[in-house]
Amino acid sequence: MTISEQTLANTIRVLAMDAVQAANSGHPGMPMGMADVATVLFRDYLKYDASAPDWADRDRFVLSAGHGSMLIYALLHLTGYEKPTIEDIRNFRQLHSPCAGHPENFELPGVECTTGPLGQGLAMAVGMAMAERHLNAVYGDDLVSHRTWVVAGDGCLMEGINHEAIGLAGNLQLGRLNVLWDDNNITIDGDVALSSSEDIKARYRATGWHVAECDGHDFADIARALAEAAADPRPSLVACRTIIGKGAPNKQGSHNVHGAPLGAEEIEAARKELGWDYPPFEVPADIKAEWENLGKKGTSARADWESRLAASASKADFEAQMAGKMDAAAALKPYIDGLIADPKKVATRKASEMALGPLTEAIPAMIGGSADLTGSNNTKTKSTAPFTKDDYSGRYVYYGIREFGMAAAMNGMALHGGVIPYGGTFLVFSDYCRNAIRMSALQRQRVIYVLTHDSIGLGEDGPTHQPIEHIMSMRMIPNVEVLRPCDVVETAECWQLALENEDKPSVLALTRQNLPQLRTDAAENRSAKGAYRLSGDGKGQVVIVATGSEVEIALATAKQLAEKGVAADVVSMPSWSRFMAQDAAYRNDILPHDVLRVSIEAGTTFGWEAITGIAGLRFGIDRFGASAPIADLYEYFGLTADKITPRILAALDN
Repeated sequence: MTISEQTLANTIRVLAMDAVQAANSGHPGMPMGMADVATVLFRDYLKYDASAPDWADRDRFVLSAGHGSMLIYALLHLTGYEKPTIEDIRNFRQLHSPCAGHPENFELPGVECTTGPLGQGLAMAVGMAMAERHLNAVYGDDLVSHRTWVVAGDGCLMEGINHEAIGLAGNLQLGRLNVLWDDNNITIDGDVALSSSEDIKARYRATGWHVAECDGHDFADIARALAEAAADPRPSLVACRTIIGKGAPNKQGSHNVHGAPLGAEEIEAARKELGWDYPPFEVPADIKAEWENLGKKGTSARADWESRLAASASKADFEAQMAGKMDAAAALKPYIDGLIADPKKVATRKASEMALGPLTEAIPAMIGGSADLTGSNNTKTKSTAPFTKDDYSGRYVYYGIREFGMAAAMNGMALHGGVIPYGGTFLVFSDYCRNAIRMSALQRQRVIYVLTHDSIGLGEDGPTHQPIEHIMSMRMIPNVEVLRPCDVVETAECWQLALENEDKPSVLALTRQNLPQLRTDAAENRSAKGAYRLSGDGKGQVVIVATGSEVEIALATAKQLAEKGVAADVVSMPSWSRFMAQDAAYRNDILPHDVLRVSIEAGTTFGWEAITGIAGLRFGIDRFGASAPIADLYEYFGLTADKITPRILAALDN
């Protein structure tokens, strides 16, 4: 090496402090503090090739402490990734710059996941490590054998999701997962001691992790600790004792350097401290060349891997699985044809299990699981054996009572590639994993949430378990498709749509109670338009729009109206977002403007004005539920044909 490792690390420091200063916004402390550790990792341990950021067998690097985004931007630029350019770094945190305030996976190759919400990067890394072990069990060391490296801060380790994630990783003994803890003893408010006195290392050991320590500014000691972590068969935490803002002589070691520019005077002092005599954003050619050589060190390993792939009998299967290729419609067709011939009255959670049978048999990439509700969510099939530390080839994860950790791990699996994850819990507990669902959407990942017990229809468990606002709140998250099927056929159709959503997550909201099969045709996937006319000719005085279990009620209401001489269409709307994406002609045909529009959904009525208009009628529940048998609850809350029909007739009279 012609350039010293200290100079290489200092290059990261100056780019970080200069970019934050130019933006007048950002977090210079973490990149400056972890620059030495990152240099050793990218020089000696990380398996990567900057010219091939999508190499399937690369190591995954996750910056869980996403506020320190200049660390990864500097590393990607210096090692020779096509992006970010130095101009991109100059425009750090500016509109349309790929160097956003927090790293975004869709902006830059080399950013494996979007981070910023603390703890979730580490939790997603658990999912990446799970995907690696599974694919290794299926395809062998020749095609899949890599590690997942994480840089995490005190905040990542304090967040509740950390408890869930490391417990899962420890139980599964994910020895290819290594977390480098930026142990600088600082949070935004000040010293960690202000808010925490726990023994982090003991907590990790208690969950089955290996723990190592190093001086985060001693290159040899860092290398020793990373080698120890890589060699241990358990997941590893490396406590890297660092000084936040290292190199800023008057501010380092203080919370003042965490989340604010250093200021011109301190930057000048830091340049002297670091021996850096170059202007902002200038990296001398010899230093840049040394970094780019490090970015090329994986080229031969990648070439060897490509040769093994080319010679492998599994090449076509591996490439198809990594690309996410599958045909859900073909897998489901014989099953749906059977339903038309022999209708079934089942809960949609059971209908989901029935659809999953042929899907998991035909699509090996599907890995399911549940947050300790397997028998209630109906997420396991004959094709999905348990995924355990003794058998990583399994395709069913017992997540335990870890809804948030499950959701984040599924994000990591999807981001890794080669896995289409789905996982179950009760809809009301989507609150526990809501931010991870939001991250699925933000990262444009195909993750499927099987959320059962979707209304007061779950009965006696009462208001703690009965969702009210949840379905509508899920609809509010951009790029999430909420699918609430009304019967066994729609459930199969919705599974097809969810699997075909390659760039977004899907929520399947499913019932506990049995529902009759309302669909007797399956020539096309009618759910694919989001809403369709289930009964009526489009010429009625009333259009009743319903979802899920309330479609049955809508049909009964239409029948009562017909007996009173009032024609009513019934529209099943399994997907709001999909319906809203149809052209105006279709939407106007399904929902004419010159009729009374009525909605029925056993949840909040908030938002349904978008469908019914202000003058329409909205039947739902705008309070918490109650503990009682299902029939009593629907009667009490007015969600029966006998209660709804008179109100529609009264509205027509007015």
